[in-house]
Amino acid sequence: MTNPSFKTRLARKDIVLAPGVYDALSALVAEQAGFEALYLSGASIAYTRLGRSDIGLTTFTEVADVLARITERVSLPVIVDADTGFGNALNTQRTVRGFERAGAAMVQIEDQTFPKRCGHLDGKAVVPEREMVGKLKAALDARTSGDTLILARTDAVAVEGLEAALDRAEAYLACGVDALFIEALRSPEQMDAACQRFGDRVPLLANMVEGGKTPIQDADALQKHGFRIAIFPGGTARAVVHTLQGYYASLHRHRTTQPWRPQMLDFDALNEVIGTPELMRTSRKYD
Repeated sequence: MTNPSFKTRLARKDIVLAPGVYDALSALVAEQAGFEALYLSGASIAYTRLGRSDIGLTTFTEVADVLARITERVSLPVIVDADTGFGNALNTQRTVRGFERAGAAMVQIEDQTFPKRCGHLDGKAVVPEREMVGKLKAALDARTSGDTLILARTDAVAVEGLEAALDRAEAYLACGVDALFIEALRSPEQMDAACQRFGDRVPLLANMVEGGKTPIQDADALQKHGFRIAIFPGGTARAVVHTLQGYYASLHRHRTTQPWRPQMLDFDALNEVIGTPELMRTSRKYD
């Protein structure tokens, strides 16, 4: 099910802050926190489903499965990371159709070669501009609804430099994409350059990766630059891993969870978060 309200929301100048999620539970907690949209990160799926790095190991079907489980549980629009489209233009069309059926509000496609790698890792390579333009045209043709938005990402800053990346973004915008993502901008000055060229013409996405190439700024500061979408895609997984390291170390040391109890939800509190009481009330209707 597409979400036409997201297209309308992006027409406004105030920024959309979308936290990273990696499964239905993280999406549910984010929705309960009051966010307007969610970002399903390919990296976070690699981290959590595979215990591996973001180096192109995840597949179309794995991402589509996670996406469908999220959109079945929450009502927020989901921006989904489709990596390179998982292949050529025809693979990209299959990806867009599959993600649209799974409920994506926006599908992100990047111009890296395959296998791709995290946008903040070194050693990336990009496909020729012409090839990426063909994939974006294929993606736009594949969607069944204009309310399913296509986000074009370029990783060319690290490979070809800022000006070449901006020129690529110009070519991608000319295809008719709905938003742009210029990955791994190195400084506030580069962020300003991107926004000065595109900010008044199309929604621009800023990617905040803790310890990554782009300086971390809060959403209000990013809005002042001219961005209209801010994502913190991997912060969720980093926070969870940090918590799990402490929890497991405590359990291993003390052989009980008691010292960690103040930092945990108890049985009833977790059931309240996931809606167990409501589910049980619904089940009684059919007794």
